[in-house]
Amino acid sequence: MENRLLVQRPVPGTASRLGLVRGDITRERVDAIVNAANPSLLGGGGVDGAIHRAAGPELDADCRRLHDELGGCPPGQAVVTTAGRLPARHVIHAVGPVWHGGGRGEAATLRSAYRQSLARAREAGDRSVAFPSISTGAYGYPVAEAARVALRAVVEELREAAAGGQPLIDEVRFVLFSDADAAVYRAALDEILPGEGA
Repeated sequence: MENRLLVQRPVPGTASRLGLVRGDITRERVDAIVNAANPSLLGGGGVDGAIHRAAGPELDADCRRLHDELGGCPPGQAVVTTAGRLPARHVIHAVGPVWHGGGRGEAATLRSAYRQSLARAREAGDRSVAFPSISTGAYGYPVAEAARVALRAVVEELREAAAGGQPLIDEVRFVLFSDADAAVYRAALDEILPGEGA
């Protein structure tokens, strides 16, 4: 599957762009891709498994080292590793929440996972970042709700970083594997950044 840019818009108050891509995140040529990781960091199914398979043993070794040193990564946090055979420079492993109906702080944890990922990207000197839809697979977060949380979190983080004079992230992409998810994210983007570009 060829990755296809669906839409890209400027983020007001910043020099950054926010885009939606239909395709496979392991093929994105960006500085960093974000992995929807589990707390062990040792790989799993869905996006996590696909990234580990595409990256190869170097990523597995890096994740095992972090697992041994840190005990993993708690929900809402993110850590950086090398990217192995991927076209990116880094993989940022972000742990999202398991959906329990929305009453256990899931939105705050998901928001933190996105914002922490961008903070780790800036620390690593990454200027382009590709995200999957975190927590909407096996963790069961409803896609429409997750899309609004994700896009708002990224816009907030980019604006606050620009206002605070922090290093610039030029471009953030959300890479959606299905047409259905891409349509949901497009509707959320239209709500959050209406009429800003194509």
